[in-house]
Amino acid sequence: LYRKRVASFAEMTNVSKDVRALLEEKFYIPRMPRVNYRVSKEDNAQKSLFRLSDNRTLETVLMPIKDRLTQCVSSQVGCAMACAFCNTGDMGLMRNLKTHEIVDQVLEVARSYPPEIVEKFGERITNIVYMGMGEPMHNINNVLDSIAILTHPHGFSISHRKITVSTSGLVPQMLELGRRSKVNLAVSLNATTDELRNEIMPVNKRYNLKELLDGCRQYELGPGRRITFEYVMLQGLNDSRSDADRILKLLRGIPAKVNLIPYNPHPASPFKRPNLPDVLAFQKYLLDRNMTTTVRISKGPDILAACGQLRSSEALKSKYAEKRAREEAARAGAQA
Repeated sequence: LYRKRVASFAEMTNVSKDVRALLEEKFYIPRMPRVNYRVSKEDNAQKSLFRLSDNRTLETVLMPIKDRLTQCVSSQVGCAMACAFCNTGDMGLMRNLKTHEIVDQVLEVARSYPPEIVEKFGERITNIVYMGMGEPMHNINNVLDSIAILTHPHGFSISHRKITVSTSGLVPQMLELGRRSKVNLAVSLNATTDELRNEIMPVNKRYNLKELLDGCRQYELGPGRRITFEYVMLQGLNDSRSDADRILKLLRGIPAKVNLIPYNPHPASPFKRPNLPDVLAFQKYLLDRNMTTTVRISKGPDILAACGQLRSSEALKSKYAEKRAREEAARAGAQA
């Protein structure tokens, strides 16, 4: 199922016909139909839209990056975190994805790798990042169950070190991830003061910077492992020299790597992307002070597949349709 990626029991020709017939009688292999597929002309990132059994939809992105084939998977339909810079947050939360719906994103995409992907990478995904639609820690049990399948020798057999789970800052669930798994942790920081973080990331009102970073200091890291702190750079808001100084102070004592992400605009966004020279100067300032710092130029911005751009238009339509239905029902009740 995971190595050969068969879509039916009839394709399992290495087992007897009787066993195949028994499997066909007792079980089924669920499928998620792909209803949209777009390839970036800029960097060959590939975004897929899949329809779920309840007609909701999710997005996942396959990113060929040098010698790595990375897939960004979703953990929810929509998201409840409402980060101001993220397109998914506008949808609100529809529901958690089930374990098989998370795993099936990897499986369905692998079943249809284009020839150029197979030629360069073979038929094996190298990295998984839980950075698609949703807050993984809001769906921690299903996320952990999906990781167990993706890393199992009889599953995709992906190393824990090749999987990264991101969070906006749900501290208790973050610590649970550290206790129950050996995957990498990425924390979405994005601001160096509680005032700004409250404004752009409402989760900060529940777990402020001190609580979040205290949690990071308690996080169970393996030898030589570090926490990645993602920092979406918003022009004129969090890209000053003072912000860089505060990053150094905030992360003191934490085995850390900073990943600078120039903001990826989306329709109706109020924020601006900083100029690349300013981003590189910010990076150099941190590097010169011994903070490991990288710049992530996100894949697929031209197809709205980059960091912060994922958003199922069909799910958004469904949200508004449900809202209209509730309003109409309320009006009908009032008239009655």
